[in-house]
Amino acid sequence: MSLNLRQIEVFRAVMITGSITGASELLCVSQPAVSRLLSHTESRVGFPLFERIKGRLYPTPEAKKLIREVELVYAGVGRVNELARELRENSDGILNLVSSPSVGQMIIPQAVMRFRLRHPNVKVTFQYLGPVPLVERVLNHQADLAVTLRPVEHPNLLAMPLGSARLVCVCPYDHPLARLATLAVEDLVPWPLVSYERSTYFGRLVAQLFEAAGQPVRAAVEVGSPQNAYAMVQAGAGIALVDEFSVRSWTNHRLVVRPVHGTPLVHATLLHLRFEPLSQIAQSFITDLRALMHGNGPSVPRQGAQMHQDVAA
Repeated sequence: MSLNLRQIEVFRAVMITGSITGASELLCVSQPAVSRLLSHTESRVGFPLFERIKGRLYPTPEAKKLIREVELVYAGVGRVNELARELRENSDGILNLVSSPSVGQMIIPQAVMRFRLRHPNVKVTFQYLGPVPLVERVLNHQADLAVTLRPVEHPNLLAMPLGSARLVCVCPYDHPLARLATLAVEDLVPWPLVSYERSTYFGRLVAQLFEAAGQPVRAAVEVGSPQNAYAMVQAGAGIALVDEFSVRSWTNHRLVVRPVHGTPLVHATLLHLRFEPLSQIAQSFITDLRALMHGNGPSVPRQGAQMHQDVAA
């Protein structure tokens, strides 16, 4: 037999407080009423939820399993109430964004700034996340739009290309590689390399680059993201290959950026739900984001040119 919401509420109250008395106080009902409803609930489910020992209630293993699902229900109710509050307080709408760290540190904030100039009364929420939680946020309707650098294929998601960039080398301003306008993979080999775990997206890109040049990847330090790699280079741990989207976020450090022959392209992709129409405010943000990416996107400097990071802070 199925349980109704009132029975679930009483069961949860007893689990939280550990007693009939506590549950009655929490729910503002009489103790006999709680006791009767709890007994009826146990009858409905067909197994005991609590053991009565010397006047105290102890949850059974079945109750402990059941409460985990009950808490998920209550968490969902909490999200509904929070959304209702947000919609009431932000009548012009709410735009929820997530992105990869590389585009999240500079490009998305710039696009948000442009968007808010035209929509000052729309509330914007934003987080940058790893690839798995990023996709989950969109699928669970917790984010309207996501921007990622990692390829994503999912039947319920629509992917829109935004722009492309390459991996580039970052090194200290006084490093010997800084004297070269353009690098080859062979130029990188003698120096300590800050790289990524081979099973990750950026780890695979670096491995493909070195393998194509017939060189082994010997990482002196392995990190989780281009942001971590840049910090390691800044601290003097070595040189690194990072994406140009990330480079745009670092403009005031004593590092230089050099193009490397043969580096693979990294593609920025916009994700949203395939079978649900986008809101007007989401479409407006996409317009601003695409204009920003196309009008001021990253590019690898020509031979002999220096990127704007090639200055001392």
